[in-house]
Amino acid sequence: MGNVLFLTHRLPYPPNKGDKVRTYHLLKYLSARHRVFLGTFVDDPADRMHIDRVRASCADLHVATLDPKLAKVASLRGLLSGEALTVPYYRDAGLRAWIRRTCASQRIDAAMIFSSAMMQYADDIPAPVKLAVFDDVDSAKWSEYANHHRWPMSWVYGREARKLLEFERRAAMQATCTFFVTDNEAALFTRLAPECAGRVGVVSNGVDAGFFSPAHESASPFAADEVPVVFTGAMDYWPNVDAVVWFAAEVMPRLREQWPRLRFYIVGRSPTSQVQALVAADIVVTGTVDDVRPYLRHAACVVAPLRLARGIQNKILEAMAMGQAVVAAESCAGALDAVVERDMVAATSAEDYVRQVGSLLADRARAASIGAAARERVVARYSWDAHLAGFDRYLAPAQQASSIAAAEGGRLSQVEPEGRAA
Repeated sequence: MGNVLFLTHRLPYPPNKGDKVRTYHLLKYLSARHRVFLGTFVDDPADRMHIDRVRASCADLHVATLDPKLAKVASLRGLLSGEALTVPYYRDAGLRAWIRRTCASQRIDAAMIFSSAMMQYADDIPAPVKLAVFDDVDSAKWSEYANHHRWPMSWVYGREARKLLEFERRAAMQATCTFFVTDNEAALFTRLAPECAGRVGVVSNGVDAGFFSPAHESASPFAADEVPVVFTGAMDYWPNVDAVVWFAAEVMPRLREQWPRLRFYIVGRSPTSQVQALVAADIVVTGTVDDVRPYLRHAACVVAPLRLARGIQNKILEAMAMGQAVVAAESCAGALDAVVERDMVAATSAEDYVRQVGSLLADRARAASIGAAARERVVARYSWDAHLAGFDRYLAPAQQASSIAAAEGGRLSQVEPEGRAA
């Protein structure tokens, strides 16, 4: 058992959005095998009630408070310093001081740093192994945002894409290995940062197929006379917002012509004003729900019309694990180890979504067959432990060094000081 310093930009509990699902399982995996020293932020006051639960998995825990409004103001320093705005957004003197104290008082065998912005703390960590977990190429997301916004935001997002890529490239050179969630993201980063070739790896996402299972009985949250199509996700995340706004405007009216009892359920926390404005007779915005599984289990089908998101989407894996037929953006389907038309359905245009969703609603046997294949696929290919074991080749040497050091310390403690009587 080694000592692992784990840094993440958001408290890894509750696992109610994509990055927190990933870090929750990372913490669970690491704490079962190592002593974990966790440094993180809380950016949602509701999450503070979960700190003690997280602390129980850690040898030590430091939680810095992040007020999103104040952090946005602080991030503007990047315009003066010439750095990406994302970096000062997550800059905290208290967290840095805790990292330095921890590294001075503990033998840190390895560091795992989740999200590129947290790599600003890497210089303070004298560990022999530093693993950067970027998951996606965040700078590429900002580039896509720039393409979908007008000036002046297009300029702001374009600048962020350039500056963050510069930071990501420098950060990756500080790491023993930098991990992405798909081969495509790893290949993209290698093209953008050729100097990092040979220092890039892939560790995919997983799904808890025991928790997300159609075997769990639950009452339907839907009215008996409606045909529910469901989207799940954190609704303050712009790619999710873009997805549901686009689907509501471009797809729903045409589907309703064929299916007048169709209702689009947008299920997820913190809906923005733009999402809330979608509420209509045929569109429901739930906000936070205690359990997303009943919405998935009893849906007629699940959609993931993400035009901007990158990599493997936990929301898709969870719906597939629930035995649902999912109609997802072609880019999201391509990120999965799944067979399109057997395990899920892919779409690109509004016409595609109208045709594919309509087909599943009309042919319930086909929808059930795809849902069954979907669950079988994620159970076979997306176990969290199987994927996270990809980190072990880097953590095992640190664990071995820790064991040797502990053994040597034990032997030294048994040696009597010179001159002392036996």
